[in-house]
Amino acid sequence: MIAFFGHNVNDAAVARRAAAFQKAGHEVIGYMPRRGPAKPVPWANVDLGETFDGAYWQRIKNVRSGFHITREYKEDLERATILYARNLDMLALTVTLRRNLRLKAPIVYECLDVHHRLTGDALTARMLRRAERAFLKQTSLVVISSPRFATEHFRKYYPKVCRTFLIENRLIDVPDLPPRPSPPEHASTGPLRIGWFGNLRCRRSLDLLLDLARTYPTDIEVTLRGYPARTVIPDLEGEIEGIPNITFHGRYEAPKDLEAIYSEVDLVWAGDWYEDEANSVWLLPNRIYEGGYFATPALAPAGTETARWIAENGAGLLLDSPVETSLPAAISRLIADRSDISTMQKKLLNAPRSLFVEEPELIDRMIETALGSQSSSDRHSIAATGPGAETGR
Repeated sequence: MIAFFGHNVNDAAVARRAAAFQKAGHEVIGYMPRRGPAKPVPWANVDLGETFDGAYWQRIKNVRSGFHITREYKEDLERATILYARNLDMLALTVTLRRNLRLKAPIVYECLDVHHRLTGDALTARMLRRAERAFLKQTSLVVISSPRFATEHFRKYYPKVCRTFLIENRLIDVPDLPPRPSPPEHASTGPLRIGWFGNLRCRRSLDLLLDLARTYPTDIEVTLRGYPARTVIPDLEGEIEGIPNITFHGRYEAPKDLEAIYSEVDLVWAGDWYEDEANSVWLLPNRIYEGGYFATPALAPAGTETARWIAENGAGLLLDSPVETSLPAAISRLIADRSDISTMQKKLLNAPRSLFVEEPELIDRMIETALGSQSSSDRHSIAATGPGAETGR
C-alpha cells in the first residue's frame, strides 16, 4: 500500500500520480487537503481540510492540523510500503508522522516544480532551503519531473544529501486514455489554431497570445482551456472580451477530454515565464507529452529544458529571443505554408508511444529504488531517464 500525502486532492497532477500507482497494481490511501469543495476521487482518501492557493502560512498551519488527523490512522500507515509526499509542506507532515508514529516505510518526496521561494540568495530562500535540507535527510528518494531540477537545485544545494529519480509528466495508461489519432490526410485549412492548456499562470504568455490574436484577427484562432492563476491573471475573461478570435473554455478533464481539445488546434503553446530564470527554464510541462501523443506540435522559447526536449524529439517549433519578434514571424510563415506542421505531425505519430505515456514498470522501479536506498549509506544522486535506464552523476 502507498500512503500518498498530496498537497491538493483536486489537483490534476495528484490524480495522475495516484492513477499511476493504481495502474502499477498498488493500493493507494491518500491523506490530503483540498482546494475547493470535496469531490469524489478513485482512491481512498482522508480529508485534511481546505487550503488556498498562495496562502503559505495557512498551509503551514495545515501541517499541524493534518498531523492530528492523520495520526489516528496509524494502523493503515503501518501497512504502507512507502510514504509518498508531494510538495514541501506535505513532506514536513510526512517526516513528522514517521518520526512520531515510529513508522518503518521509507519516505519518497515528489518535486514537480522548484518553487521560486526556494531559489536565489534572499534570506527567505536560505531559510526555506535549510528546512528542505533537514527534511531531505529523512527521505530515501526524491522524484523529479525534469533532469534540470537535479542539476539546478538538488545537486547544487544538497550534494550527497538525497537521491533523485526522474518520472516525467507523461500520460498515464488508464482505460479512458483515448487511442492515438490516425495521420491526417490533408493539412488543416482555415485559421491557424493555437491552444494554451493547463495551468494558465504566465502573464507574458497571455500577452503574447493576445497580441497575436489582435495582429491576425482572421488568420488565427487562440483557444484557452484550464485554470487561470487568479493571483497573476485576475480577470482573464475581461481581458479577452471583445477579441472574437480568442476564447476561454474553462477547465477540462484529463485524459477524457484530451482528444477533443487537441484535435481542435494545430499548435500547443508551451512557453512559460512565471518563474523566469529558474523553474520556468527547468521544467517539462505535461502539455508537450499530451500534444505529442495527439500529434499536436508545440511552440516554445529556445534555451529551456522544454526546448531541449522538443528539439530532441522533433516535437515543435522553437522561438529565439526576443519572442515578441520571433513568434509573430513564425506564425506569419505558418499561415502562408503549413507544411512544417504536417511534417512534425507525422514525426510525432511515428514516435514510440512510451515517449508520451508512462510505463507501469517505472513505478515499480521507483519503489524498488526507494526500498533499496533506505538502508544504504551511499547518498549520491541518480536519475532514471526512462524505463530501464539509470545514470549516475
